[in-house]
Amino acid sequence: MTDPAAPAHGADGRATRRHMRVLVVDDEADLRELLELTLVGMGLDVDCVDSLAEAGSLLERHAYALCLTDMRLPDGDGLGLVATINRRFPQTPVAVITAYGSAENAVAALKAGAFDYLAKPVALDALRSLVRSAIHLPAQQPATPAAAAPGAPAWQLLGESAAMQEVRAQIRRLARSMAPVSISGESGSGKELAARLIHLSGPRAAQPFVAVNCGAIPEALMEAEFFGHRKGAFTGADHDRDGFFQAASGGTLFLDEVADLPLAMQVKLLRAIQEKRVRKVGATVEEAADVRIISATHQNLAQCVAAGRFRQDLYYRLNVIELKLPALRDRLEDIPLLAEAIVARLAQRAGMAQAPRLASITLRYLQSYRFPGNVRELENILERALAFSSGEVVNVEDLGLKPAVSDVDENERAEPAPEADPHLAGAPANERRVVRISEDGIPESLPDYLDQIERDTIQRALDKTRYNRTAAARLLGITFRALRYRMQRLGLNE
Repeated sequence: MTDPAAPAHGADGRATRRHMRVLVVDDEADLRELLELTLVGMGLDVDCVDSLAEAGSLLERHAYALCLTDMRLPDGDGLGLVATINRRFPQTPVAVITAYGSAENAVAALKAGAFDYLAKPVALDALRSLVRSAIHLPAQQPATPAAAAPGAPAWQLLGESAAMQEVRAQIRRLARSMAPVSISGESGSGKELAARLIHLSGPRAAQPFVAVNCGAIPEALMEAEFFGHRKGAFTGADHDRDGFFQAASGGTLFLDEVADLPLAMQVKLLRAIQEKRVRKVGATVEEAADVRIISATHQNLAQCVAAGRFRQDLYYRLNVIELKLPALRDRLEDIPLLAEAIVARLAQRAGMAQAPRLASITLRYLQSYRFPGNVRELENILERALAFSSGEVVNVEDLGLKPAVSDVDENERAEPAPEADPHLAGAPANERRVVRISEDGIPESLPDYLDQIERDTIQRALDKTRYNRTAAARLLGITFRALRYRMQRLGLNE
């Protein structure tokens, strides 16, 4: 027989909106009463208990839309309850209540999987904001490029490599939490798009996403830009103005290149994040700041902390969860999919009836390039190639790539010339690498092996035509320009 007090359940096992029930776990009777009155006033059913044992019993019998738990309970640690709910009841978000000023406990709770946290004494406006975010939390759903904001370059997170599959899996997990996320990766690897996908896959998707380049704001204007200002606060302040925190209210604030923040601003940002309140320039009172913080940088923040350029306490506050985006050279198998998607998008933007096809050797050559600018550089290269391409096929010579020694990292630069990559430097014939073939007929390096075949084929055509390159190009079925480019790349001009 169904318990009439139990909430109805949807297909995903969560409580339906009609009977949303919240579990409060705290050993302070006064706080339990305050929380219960507030939640009932919001139209929610509430169960209050003072121990982990009672909480476990109720979780077995009911489906909860939210659990609020204290960090310290008579029979155990609140973090244990967070872990249990995440493991056994993953559709129930958990928020922890921490002692005033206990930043370490808040960070520990978020890392354990808590949805968010509240500091004692509990501010009722912060409680209501947290509850509104939690009860709109969607069931877990895949974060796909299609979820990108209108106009966003969705192709940047395409890819079937193991690295990109792991990134997308992490985004799905991160979207459910309110914990600050730090995204690291090289320039052009798609950090802002990853931040947008986290935002759009979570409970704040309908709220603003505000992206801020921390390195592009003059230091003198930084506080007013972030927190806003009152009329008359300084010369030129002729009206009240909201800052980034107010603009992102209820949503996500993305701090790009956060390592470029000056130390004085780092102190103010730390307080705003910890207290979830900001004070406008020229104001005497603080106001609530309900934003989720996602930060990103291409620098190593830990090294910045060690060098004294970044505050350690802010580093730990921002780096609760880290998402690392791989460089394009570490997922070369994704280049064909990325390149074709980029060409299709560029062709559509240019009003072309049909997107040109990328020749197989063009894709192979792209996979041999190091891409110091990552996906952003790939797009720039293909946009230029599309402009120079004269037919239905994009050939290697259309790319206009002239890889330089600077594209090779320090370890490769220190190696002797015979081991240098012939794709990158066009090594002379007497320094070319000999490709070894294993006993089962598999070359140690497929790109080197294919280049060796191409070099030998071109050489035979040149020998047959007595080095008449126009005739050799005709014999090979390519243009004179294409032959000249390939000869230069393969070191056949000596």
